[in-house]
Amino acid sequence: MPMKTLVQFINEKQSEYPSATGDLTRLLNDIGIAAKIVNREIRRAGLADINGYFGTTNIQGEDQKKLDVFANDQFINALKHGGQCAALASEENEDMIIFGNKYSMQGKYVVAFDPIDGSSNIEVNVPIGTIFAIYKRISSVGASGSLEDLLQSGNHLVAAGYVMYGSSTMLVYTTGNGVNGFTYDATVGLFFLSHPNMKIPENGTIYSINEANYRYFPEGVKRYIKYCQEDDKATNRPYSTRYIGSLVADVHRNLIRGGIFIYPGTLKNPNGKLRLLYELAPMAFIVEQAGGKASDGFRRIMDLEPYDLHQRAPVFIGSKEMVIKAEEFMQEFSPDFVEKM
Repeated sequence: MPMKTLVQFINEKQSEYPSATGDLTRLLNDIGIAAKIVNREIRRAGLADINGYFGTTNIQGEDQKKLDVFANDQFINALKHGGQCAALASEENEDMIIFGNKYSMQGKYVVAFDPIDGSSNIEVNVPIGTIFAIYKRISSVGASGSLEDLLQSGNHLVAAGYVMYGSSTMLVYTTGNGVNGFTYDATVGLFFLSHPNMKIPENGTIYSINEANYRYFPEGVKRYIKYCQEDDKATNRPYSTRYIGSLVADVHRNLIRGGIFIYPGTLKNPNGKLRLLYELAPMAFIVEQAGGKASDGFRRIMDLEPYDLHQRAPVFIGSKEMVIKAEEFMQEFSPDFVEKM
């Protein structure tokens, strides 16, 4: 039986909706093309002058890697010239980017993305990724995109996905009807459906958290970590700890095997480190569509209303039962922490 390509799959899904115009299909294809270009550069990063720092910092105050800047440019160019995207937000740009050309002004969508997630891992050859979120614009088609178009909660996402550049390159996405994964075959330059209808186990035995920050964690997180480490054969504890330090890689592993990824708020940074608009909301959409759960410890990530392009939020994401248990610890031992967020 011949393997189905990403383009074939997207086109087939479009045909299931008679009213579909094909704009979202073309937008997803543009993202796939940009991902191929970024993948090519990552695969030759050790040979080409693409490793190391660019010499500037982004809006987060983080030193920009050369690959961060390269990937950012590729996705911006793909979205700018496709004609379906009116505006975008990127981790690497302080302000939103509005495409004022006559084609983009007709675009029905806006995109928020993190061009390279886990860029601190680039030079040590650890898996990294790209995350994207697609919203239907609120402003009138034919006019310039607006900030209002991007500051929408995850409940308004029409599509979201990630690309993981690891031992193989995978593109995983959802449009609200399940999650499907595609593996890139560089010999023919195509993504092929390899993980149809992905489902995360309801429970797992892996927890992922940077325990170096333990002393700054709220009491609820500390208690949950101790719970994970306790012996209890009935619940398959103690759990194993696996922390890659790349949101895409950690969540992808847990999506397949079951587990929880936690990046909590701390006493120093109550809102944590990860960005709501282009990291947490799209990953939450994917995990929920696969049967999992994503929370800030008290509230569903998808319900959080962004007020800033680079707004941060804590996250507990992964297998449903594990996230529910972590929420119970937060609500019992850190009930006041939500007021700090």
